[in-house]
Amino acid sequence: MKKILIVVDMQKDFIDGALGSPEAQGIVENVKKKVESFDGAVVFTLDTHGEDYLKTQEGKKLPIPHCIKGAPGWEIHPDLTGFAKNRIEKPTFGAVSLPGYICDLLGGEPEQIELVGLCTDICVISNAMLLKAAFPEAKIVVDSSCCAGVTPKSHQTALDSMGAVQIEVL
Repeated sequence: MKKILIVVDMQKDFIDGALGSPEAQGIVENVKKKVESFDGAVVFTLDTHGEDYLKTQEGKKLPIPHCIKGAPGWEIHPDLTGFAKNRIEKPTFGAVSLPGYICDLLGGEPEQIELVGLCTDICVISNAMLLKAAFPEAKIVVDSSCCAGVTPKSHQTALDSMGAVQIEVL
């Protein structure tokens, strides 16, 4: 079976940096266990911004510089870096090049895609929806124990929304 695990934005700024939270810090060990035991390909996405972040549409709506390429907050959490050989940078919530990257990596379309990471209500849901649209016959799964949202309420709202479009929520 062609399976892939997408680890979304497990970067310092989202865990204990500029946009960090106790909930994000609380999933690091779960994500590490998931990556260690996953039987398939693993890809890490990296939220990636430039020095001009505050001039972008996102920066104007969320004026907190974060994940500036090359800065310490852009780096993948140290407990996970050893597993992050396959990486894809994304300048926005969803990685529009991710479907092609997955097909190249697997040598064809995936049968199952699992997503974990941060933030459930922004980047995880964006990538899950993008992948569901790109691969409508693939089983798309989100492990809620390996995700955290901006708030617990928005985390649950995102999980409910993904479930409504036939993304399996564990």
